[in-house]
Amino acid sequence: MLFRIFLGVDFHQDEIYFSLVCIAVFTLNYLLAYVFARYKATKINLPTTEKSIFIKTVLTNQGRSSAFIGGSMLAIAKWSIYAAIYMSVGAIFLFALIPYMLAYLHKKEPTPVNQDSTKIKALPWYLRLFPWYLIVFALVAIILHGTTHLNHTDFGDYGILFDFFTSLTIPAALYYVGAGIHPNDLKLNEMKRIFTFKINNKNFTNWTSIRAIIFLTVVLIPLIITLIFGSLLAFSLISAAWFSVIVINSILPITSTNMFLIPYGIDKKITALAVTWTTIVCVPIVVFLIFVFSQYL
Repeated sequence: MLFRIFLGVDFHQDEIYFSLVCIAVFTLNYLLAYVFARYKATKINLPTTEKSIFIKTVLTNQGRSSAFIGGSMLAIAKWSIYAAIYMSVGAIFLFALIPYMLAYLHKKEPTPVNQDSTKIKALPWYLRLFPWYLIVFALVAIILHGTTHLNHTDFGDYGILFDFFTSLTIPAALYYVGAGIHPNDLKLNEMKRIFTFKINNKNFTNWTSIRAIIFLTVVLIPLIITLIFGSLLAFSLISAAWFSVIVINSILPITSTNMFLIPYGIDKKITALAVTWTTIVCVPIVVFLIFVFSQYL
């Protein structure tokens, strides 16, 4: 899908500027997450060791489902190139930069629990390869189109077939996300712990952490991003396509691939529950926003 999209695009000033904006947006997201996590950890008086785990967990869980739910934006012609750029930049942040940041934070922890805790098992090779795999597809398509002016429509019937098979990635991605959620996960007592203010149980810290991540992911960051880019759109400083792609991506659910970063010292239970509940909350919102923005912007 990325190859098909970039094969039909002249990658010039507008695309380069959007790439830089994406880098700025991701940097802001992770910076906000880090500041929020430090503030929250201090407010609830977490011990030093738990504070470090909490900060790393919140930081990691800013990785969104750009390649899955966000991939649905690739099917909308006026957004496809920007959605593809956003997805590629997001993959580099999550799988290339964040593991290095987590490893650095891990080394700064004052007292390791045991002798082996300073050793971190690296990401699986296929996830380390993933961002560069995306970039190679994009670069090859851009270079090929730029030097030969070749487009996928130049292949006639084969081009139509290529369009069809690459479009299958969208329902496949949506199935991937949906298959990760099971009815047994939708427990009433968990809903009460997440969406009510009175929490009196042994797992107070865990549920406080989950609620904090959901608030940051679903409310705070989308609100800040919408205010910033809504203002830019109002003054005609950015296009409607830029605004739509950036705002919709800001409210995407947490990606389940964050679970692969557990060896870097993030909390497994908190991450799993945050992934499940942000997916349940965010997917209907994202579907609604895609419809509204594509129709009216």
